Amino acid sequence: MDATTGPAIAAVELQSARRAMAPPSRFGDKAFEWLTLLMALGLVVLVILLGWELWRGSSLAVRKFGFHFLTTSTWDPVAEQFGALPFIYGTLVSSLIALLIAVPLSIATAAYLTELAPLWIRQPLVSLIEMLAAIPSVILGLWGIFVMIPWLRDYPFPLLKRLFGWTPFFTGPIYGPSMLAGGIIIAIMILPIVTSISREILRSVPNLQREAAYALGATRWEATRIAVLSYAKNGLFGAVILGLGRALGETMAVTMVIGNTPQIAASLFKPGYTLASVIANEFTEATTDMYLQALFEIGLVLFGITILSNLLAQLLLHTMSTTFTTRAVQ
Repeated sequence: MDATTGPAIAAVELQSARRAMAPPSRFGDKAFEWLTLLMALGLVVLVILLGWELWRGSSLAVRKFGFHFLTTSTWDPVAEQFGALPFIYGTLVSSLIALLIAVPLSIATAAYLTELAPLWIRQPLVSLIEMLAAIPSVILGLWGIFVMIPWLRDYPFPLLKRLFGWTPFFTGPIYGPSMLAGGIIIAIMILPIVTSISREILRSVPNLQREAAYALGATRWEATRIAVLSYAKNGLFGAVILGLGRALGETMAVTMVIGNTPQIAASLFKPGYTLASVIANEFTEATTDMYLQALFEIGLVLFGITILSNLLAQLLLHTMSTTFTTRAVQ
């Protein structure tokens, strides 16, 4: 080794040592961060574009009818007079009926599957619930027309009329296709969704919660109610909101059993109409620009109701979390 080779080798070794000691490149982290940010922003842009297209498609109807579109009941395509109040009423009432039926059944089923069911029956039940969620809505609609409605008309509806006929909700003739039938079919459709999400939420409850309740002498029911359901109530509320979002936008099955009559009636035995159903039924029949734009405005109203319900749910969830945290600190 001569006098010039030694310093060169030392310089190379020094550079290698510096490269080895240098911090790792953060290019991959930054690229992943920007990629996920773009995906998240893409969803926001998609929602904004959807709202903008609905607004642009209904601009003529919005200018002509204004706020009265939401408060009037006239739906006359021939005279080009349109009002969305019966459809808003039908959407909200049918969704409320569906939640009243599906939420207790879903949470009870999820609690049974996570806390009480033996292992040999748990997985078959879960598979059946997931299969129910995979049934197309048009199939459920056909089943509702030929099986559910005749059965409801012959047995449960007359019983409800005898027991609760003194209320305005179960009076009048029983037709079969009705607001109550629409709510029941929606409940059947959202039940597997709420059940599956609620089951995953209950499974995520730490076992320490259950063990602490049992250590204090709680029974299985008390441990489930206090340590599991109370701990997971925020997540269960989120599952209910997801079910509400499905209920508000359900179309084909409801269209086939609700009766499709634009009226506002207190009796649940009378036919009704929903925002999604009127779009599905009449979009191909819209022969004038105003008729078409009124249907676009129906879609805009449904879009607004969905966004508003989710915002109110997030606000309520935030309030519940803040109250729970405050009590825990106290």
